Amino acid sequence: MSDFASRTIQLIGPKAYQKLQSSCICVIGLGGVGSYVVEGLVRAGIGKLIVIDCENITKSNLNRQIIALNSTVGQAKIDAICNRAMDINKLVNIKGIKVFIDEKNIEDLLKNENIDYIVDAIDSVSSKIAIIKYSKEKNIPIISSMGTGNKVNPILFDIKDIFKTTVCPLARKVRTELRKLNIKKVDVLFSTEIPHRELNDITVPASISFVPSVAGLLISGYVINKITGI
Repeated sequence: MSDFASRTIQLIGPKAYQKLQSSCICVIGLGGVGSYVVEGLVRAGIGKLIVIDCENITKSNLNRQIIALNSTVGQAKIDAICNRAMDINKLVNIKGIKVFIDEKNIEDLLKNENIDYIVDAIDSVSSKIAIIKYSKEKNIPIISSMGTGNKVNPILFDIKDIFKTTVCPLARKVRTELRKLNIKKVDVLFSTEIPHRELNDITVPASISFVPSVAGLLISGYVINKITGI
């Protein structure tokens, strides 16, 4: 492991690296954002990961998801991400769960896991609320990704309390539901960019390679900095 970790330890020190090795992160959603979150965490030396996603890789994922290759089309995203993670760091402990997470199953899925941080990188508002609610009830730190579709400027991402966000329509919807639950503070990644194109009659957000990837790496860096205190 000395070669794998040497550059990281040189930067953050052995104590901070040990914190990464002893930490467990749960990443929910392995799309354009979530797949890059996992990439950043694995390469930094996170010791244990729980990854949750219900989908298989499709050709439409090829433009933005790091696990999406012509050779992986059709595979479960959790299988592709676990294989990739272990190919990067053979000692990483990674557990994949293929399921659509919601308020009905989140307790059973996570109750026996000793999770240090949750990353929410899914699109469903109702599931986001369930994940945030669970994290608050269990006192597990969380960061939630807001919308990255229809954006072309990755330097306009920011991380703030959701009640201090602007522009993002998804953040607006989530805030409304959090107020109903009297949840006061949640760290989120969001973009201050006005959407590059309106959806109109198109229901699937447009995307490009360099936007969700930046969002995912920003989130992984944020989590790593929080865990290590660097």
